[in-house]
Amino acid sequence: MISNRPYIIRAMYEWIVDNDWTPHMQVDAHYPGIQVPQQFAQEGVIVLNVAPSAVVGLEMQNDWFYFKARFQGIEQEVGFPPEAVLAIFARENGQGMPFPAEPYPEEADDKSTDKPGLAAVKSDHSSTPAGASSDKTSGKTTDKVKGDKKKPTLSVVK
Repeated sequence: MISNRPYIIRAMYEWIVDNDWTPHMQVDAHYPGIQVPQQFAQEGVIVLNVAPSAVVGLEMQNDWFYFKARFQGIEQEVGFPPEAVLAIFARENGQGMPFPAEPYPEEADDKSTDKPGLAAVKSDHSSTPAGASSDKTSGKTTDKVKGDKKKPTLSVVK
């Protein structure tokens, strides 16, 4: 499924601009592959003014945000994925939306092998489903559950 983050960021950007406020994005300056002026980052975060009057050629695609902006009078290209955005907000009143930090792409690949998954639970009944009995002589499995009229219940285990 496609991430909803770029869609939400674009919607918040439009809402802020429509209210004549100044949109700012807080971006993780250490996110791999981003292109931001690192000398303006503080504590691994950079806040970018993305107002239409402050940037040139703003493109907010699903996989990459790009624009040109001036930093101390020098035009620089800025680019980053939506996953690097930590918040979008209006400078005037702080209204906007924070986003949870995303794992870096390398970390996501490393963690995928460590994630717990679903596995079959070993039981004493070899491959016989719960509620069924095995007939060792004929190799058939008979289902006692079908004749049961009891409804399933949950119990609290402490």
